[in-house]
Amino acid sequence: MSTGTTSALPVASGGAVRRAALRLIRAERRAFTATLMINVLAAAAGLAAPWLVGRIVDEVRDGAGTGTVDRLALAIVGFAAAQLLLVRWARLIGHRFGERAVARVREEYAERALAAPASVVERAGTGDLTTRGTTDVATVGIGLRDALPDVLVNGVQALFLIGAVFALGPLLGAVGLLSLIGVWLVTHWYLRRAKSAYHDEGTANSVLAEELAATAGGSRTVEALGLQQVRIDAAETAVRGCVRTRLRTLYLRSVLFPGVDISYLLPVAAVVLLGTVLVDRGTVTLGAVVAAALYLRQLAQPLDAVLMRLEQLQSAGAAFARVEGLGLLPRTDQGPPAPEPDGDRIEIRGAHFAYDGGDDVVRGVDLTVRPGEQLAVVGPSGAGKTTLGRLLAGLDTPRAGSVTVGGVPVAALDPARLRRHIALVTQEHHIFLGTVRDNLRIAAPDAGDTELTAALAAVGADWIAGLPAGLDTELGPGGHTLDGARSQQLALARVVLADPHTLVLDEATALLDPRTARHTERALAALLTGRTVIAVAHRLQTAHDADRVAVMEDGRVTELGTHDELVAAGGAYAALWESWHGGDSR
Repeated sequence: MSTGTTSALPVASGGAVRRAALRLIRAERRAFTATLMINVLAAAAGLAAPWLVGRIVDEVRDGAGTGTVDRLALAIVGFAAAQLLLVRWARLIGHRFGERAVARVREEYAERALAAPASVVERAGTGDLTTRGTTDVATVGIGLRDALPDVLVNGVQALFLIGAVFALGPLLGAVGLLSLIGVWLVTHWYLRRAKSAYHDEGTANSVLAEELAATAGGSRTVEALGLQQVRIDAAETAVRGCVRTRLRTLYLRSVLFPGVDISYLLPVAAVVLLGTVLVDRGTVTLGAVVAAALYLRQLAQPLDAVLMRLEQLQSAGAAFARVEGLGLLPRTDQGPPAPEPDGDRIEIRGAHFAYDGGDDVVRGVDLTVRPGEQLAVVGPSGAGKTTLGRLLAGLDTPRAGSVTVGGVPVAALDPARLRRHIALVTQEHHIFLGTVRDNLRIAAPDAGDTELTAALAAVGADWIAGLPAGLDTELGPGGHTLDGARSQQLALARVVLADPHTLVLDEATALLDPRTARHTERALAALLTGRTVIAVAHRLQTAHDADRVAVMEDGRVTELGTHDELVAAGGAYAALWESWHGGDSR
């Protein structure tokens, strides 16, 4: 059952992303510093070859013999080998830094997702959350592991090459640097547009993932209601959005790379033209001009590498902003701890609630649930029953009024303490990869086989005896597949093991056939004697067995009393009972 509209998760600002990146660097400052220093040495070694070539030109011009040329050539080979080894060493350390940094990103993402309020995560949709935790984290990993070390290596080398040209001749260096303005103009044009373009591309990918997840998850509903074409149209719209944003980023790259390639030729040509004049005047030597031209031509390689990685860094920056966006969500573990509830009494006073700024779906509800009471909540579809259950379970917070347990606001309790008091079981369920035992011990890590078997028996899951390996049977892809009814019984068995004093059952037996549902409800009723049970039910037999029945209509509790009292009153509940039970008021 839907509980509201999808609400996009936030995206971190550029400043927040930079602070997060600095936090990662500080955590690995030794590796980062080592990478930077080795890159400096590698760049220094790379300066030797063009300078030595210039020396060879000058020596030959001055009449030096082959011995001198051989020695200089051998020195070129030695410096080239040293540069190769230093670059490989720097990249190795840089990749290790990147792997450790992206591991921290993954861990922080998982921790933030688990600490965020369940209602916020649910309404954001699985597509956006999954895309951020998989595709976006992987993109950040490429940026930290591959792009950042390459940018460091090549960026330092580019700075050293420009400095070397200035050392050969300040005028040569100034002309060469000014001639690089074409590279700056094209890059500036690209950067102004790239951030928003890559952000739009990531958002479009999330929308597509959300549409595919919704269609796959609701495949039976799609087939039953003949919604195939509707879902196909929705998916095609999302695909067109992905294609449009992808073409936008491709267009940016198609301008960047050709423009930069042409711009690389300008400084070399400018230095050669100026150099001929300066050599004629005797201001510099021919070898210096040759070395400067080689330096500037060599500059194309590191700049090209930086610009090639610039695309990945832009994409990684946009992805990092989406990953860090989870840090902007409220956390359930923040703020001072709430006091321990004084007793198990649950009270709702003047509660109002609306999804994402819409109209109230719960309107001024006042209700007291006594400890040990079994309360059934019934009413037509859309009356607010599920939302009331979520308020009682602390998944949502009323915008006005209060929901308390033992005098303490339910939403103020941290998840661990809240689940010791109240647990919500819905018609939705999840089977985790692992054995039956693994799935059950999520609720009670220290439970033994006897307790696990007893919990399954309590919910009527006698099928456990027929599984190939009993509690050790693997579930999920590649293992044993449970149907909807058995999956729901397994979820109910987890609740039995969790042992809270209050259970909120939101049509928890909806997927069970009537006979199995009735058996399970009787088993739960027998087991939970003395505990508080609030059952949102569409089977009125549940209401018949309850201590009291609350009837909801249009977000309000319109009737409250025992089954017999409400039937005798002849109101909305009596009409529901008569239509469901064929006129028999027993």
